[in-house]
Amino acid sequence: MAALSSPATWRRGWLPSVQFIRCGSKAVTRHWKAMHFQRQKLMAVTEYIAPRPVVPERCVAPKGKEEEEEEEYGYARLLRRQVEEAFRDNRMIAVCQYNYLPGEDMVLMRHYLRKHNIEVKFVLNEIIRPVLSQSRYKNLLPLFVTRNILLVSPETKVKEMLRVLKGVPQINLLGACIDDTILSRQGVENFAKLPSLEASHGQTLGTLALLPSQTCSMLQHAASHLSALLDGHIHQLQGQTGSPAGTEPTQSTGTQ
Repeated sequence: MAALSSPATWRRGWLPSVQFIRCGSKAVTRHWKAMHFQRQKLMAVTEYIAPRPVVPERCVAPKGKEEEEEEEYGYARLLRRQVEEAFRDNRMIAVCQYNYLPGEDMVLMRHYLRKHNIEVKFVLNEIIRPVLSQSRYKNLLPLFVTRNILLVSPETKVKEMLRVLKGVPQINLLGACIDDTILSRQGVENFAKLPSLEASHGQTLGTLALLPSQTCSMLQHAASHLSALLDGHIHQLQGQTGSPAGTEPTQSTGTQ
């Protein structure tokens, strides 16, 4: 009983039946406060103002999207017109695949081709494909897949072109349009083996002149053959009568 009634033990084991706990937000210690008028004037005076550019903004500002599209469309139209003129004014248009070629070699190739009146034209597939799709040369469209160049000439200098391309393996001939006729690579090589136009004209004239001469000889053959037979018969009669050549046999006048 003495142990239970000691004040130290009683205080150590007692807990209060009700505890007060404060629940709620913390007290706001900082409120927004307007800037002092003197400070506002100081901030306004010391505000940084960027200098004006030397070039006006209207000269530096980028062009609008509509202006860029209009300018690009006009340039594309010019390139298409050049392609149409190339196909209209030249008799030979060769399509070649272009691989990387050093600048010096490219200059030499263009120099050798220009000696034979053959020009090199770089074209874009985005430009030439719409032109060919609406023309009679639309069968050339499968050739324009990679980077291509055109070899154009107002004359059909096929042999000279093949001779120059033989020394430039980076340029591969794919096909050509010669005198409004589309040819493959093999067709172009076969065309190069044909004789020149002057030689063809000479052969044609010789053939045409041979036919009338043969006809004339055939028509004269019967008459000459008949004349030869009559001459032979005359000589035979002259030999039987014993008369000298060139005289007619004398006719005997017998009594009836």
